[in-house]
Amino acid sequence: MLRVLVPSDGSANSLHGLRHVIGEFTKNRDLAIHVLNVQPPFSQHVCDFSSKSDRMDLHREQSEQALVPVRQALDDAGVPYTVHLEVGDKADCIVETARRLGCDCIVMSTARKSSLVRMVENSITNQVIERATVPVEVIPGEPASRLERFGIPAGVGAGILVLWMAAS
Repeated sequence: MLRVLVPSDGSANSLHGLRHVIGEFTKNRDLAIHVLNVQPPFSQHVCDFSSKSDRMDLHREQSEQALVPVRQALDDAGVPYTVHLEVGDKADCIVETARRLGCDCIVMSTARKSSLVRMVENSITNQVIERATVPVEVIPGEPASRLERFGIPAGVGAGILVLWMAAS
């Protein structure tokens, strides 16, 4: 049985990867699909004034809310799956969960962004690709916004130009 990890935050982009996995399941019903939602940890200030069980309840609630469209898509397609919740660094949790579950691959989707934008924003997708010991299949999501396609590269270029002119 092929084990597939599908990290999802419930966003429109993450659903592209999920739809790909659903399509693969219709071709090969011997897939074990594991859906993962990773919640960021709370700051130390929040931890100082709340109990661990209250924080875990909130993480669980946020995870369940984020996975509503994911669960609905899988249920509507009649695809069996297992849900996992982790708290921590997204890339680390994705890679560690894939290792712990013995997954054969990770399928994730990402917005279509330029390499420059991915480098500037320290993309989770790039981090997972760098750290994973299993293949990572990246499914393209929604096209990047005009700001991401043109504004950020232009801004970085302008910043480099200003630095170059100041150094001259």
